[in-house]
Amino acid sequence: MFTFLGILLVTSAGSLLYKLNALFLTEIPAPGGELREGIIGSPRFVNPLLSLSDADRDLTTLIYSGLLRPTPSGKLVPDLAESYEIAEDGMSYTFRLRADATFHDGKTVTADDVVFTILKAGDPILKSPKRANWEGVKVEKKDDRTIVLTLKQPYAPFLENATLGILPKHLWKDAGSEQFPFSPLNLDAVGSGPYKVEKIKRNTSGTPLSFELSAFKEYAQGAPYIQRIIISFYQSEKDLLAALAGGEIESVNTVTPQAAKDLETQGLRIERTPLPRVFGVFFNQNQAPILAEKAVRQALLLATDKQKIVDTVLSSYGVPISSPIPPLILEQDTLEATSTAVRLAQANAILDKAKWVRNEQTGMRERTKGKGKEAQTQALSFSLTTGDIPELRESAELLKEMWKAIGVDVRVQIFESGDLNQNIIRPRKFDALLFGEIIGRDLDLFAFWHSSQRNDPGLNIAMYTNSKVDKLLEEARKTTDEEKRIGNYQSAIATISADAPAVFLYSPEFIYVLPKNVKGFTLNRTTIPSERFLDIEHWYVNTEKVWNIFAKNQGTK
Repeated sequence: MFTFLGILLVTSAGSLLYKLNALFLTEIPAPGGELREGIIGSPRFVNPLLSLSDADRDLTTLIYSGLLRPTPSGKLVPDLAESYEIAEDGMSYTFRLRADATFHDGKTVTADDVVFTILKAGDPILKSPKRANWEGVKVEKKDDRTIVLTLKQPYAPFLENATLGILPKHLWKDAGSEQFPFSPLNLDAVGSGPYKVEKIKRNTSGTPLSFELSAFKEYAQGAPYIQRIIISFYQSEKDLLAALAGGEIESVNTVTPQAAKDLETQGLRIERTPLPRVFGVFFNQNQAPILAEKAVRQALLLATDKQKIVDTVLSSYGVPISSPIPPLILEQDTLEATSTAVRLAQANAILDKAKWVRNEQTGMRERTKGKGKEAQTQALSFSLTTGDIPELRESAELLKEMWKAIGVDVRVQIFESGDLNQNIIRPRKFDALLFGEIIGRDLDLFAFWHSSQRNDPGLNIAMYTNSKVDKLLEEARKTTDEEKRIGNYQSAIATISADAPAVFLYSPEFIYVLPKNVKGFTLNRTTIPSERFLDIEHWYVNTEKVWNIFAKNQGTK
């Protein structure tokens, strides 16, 4: 009996201690694990100055780091830079490098590397896609850890340029600008980012089949938890999805909405966020006089069922919008949940008041000017032009039917992408254009809505003119006062929306299929697919349990 009671006491005490201990334990991220991801396409330039494809940019984001790094929330935080200062006049930016910043080969990152990279970016011979960002920018080394960038005139969004990945000068210095694109370092890349190249698997012709990356323990923002990332490349979405189904990979992105819907039905984890892209119908009031009538534009807007377009064309992987900016950038009013019947009634009432009368035989609206022999009948009709892309073609046909319901005759015109850009958009030869605009992380609407940008190569495809908006956009570009900038943009957006130079339709969503065991992932403001990796150092697969006091002392990265 004594032995039995002794065993019972020990067992009970052990169980009690175990439960008590569990109350004071916290699960925290632990190093280890891997992520196997598939990408459509093959990398050619894993180089921040030359990267063009999604495969290039994905690897560049993982391997390189810049003076600053964007966060998923849209803020810019120091990366290689320890700190930075902006002059009161907004003309110069001083960056101080971290003393412990190193490249993957162990060499220290210095001001010489930064100067070298920026000068190469602006080199006309190299023809870098980043060149426009650095034209007219003077770069000066103050000491080994201090760089000053000076602009010709204030430009508030300039700070975004400081996210450019920095090249190691000691490896690239002997490559002339003409030889840059042919350097083996464009694949065997060496940067200072969260991951470094461990191994490249190639086919018999030398084309990369996959990259194996390992966590860089000396990364400025802290060593990533996930120890290994394998990026494999596929030639089509069909091949990509087959590899996912077969377990060869466990993560994919930028699949079609239809494919994403199927994967979601199968129970896979789907992460999504609106892309900073604005799709809409832009009216050319100069070419189509009837579109110069605000009543017509308002009626078209009311007759447009944006949610139906999102649900039908994007399989609900999109967000309806009502202004020239995408969601998540500024606080915006949500779309009014007005029924289709109510909106159609309002649209018809507006057209009736504007004396657009339905033809009893055709059902289409028309308006007669003059009397007797001088009478002329004008049809409420125009062409809707768009590109030869499935989503755009389907959207155009839906819009045609929606607008037909209020008596508007629309002729859909489809053009191949190159022909559309060269012969339609650039000379502005269209009545209405169904098109998409890519808005950057920093909200700069100047190129899209300032009157100086009405003609090619400007992007004001609605050829919109409003002196009040011009002034607001000019001031927003110059001021470094963020609150004032936001106020200017909000006023400009309100004015543009009230003028109705376009029917803003939707922002598509970025779609990311990710394993359920990956934690610490944040997907918020993603401009391009590669930005899903902006906080990769926080992702983790493995965990461990420690006492609360140690978890608190560890803090966050």
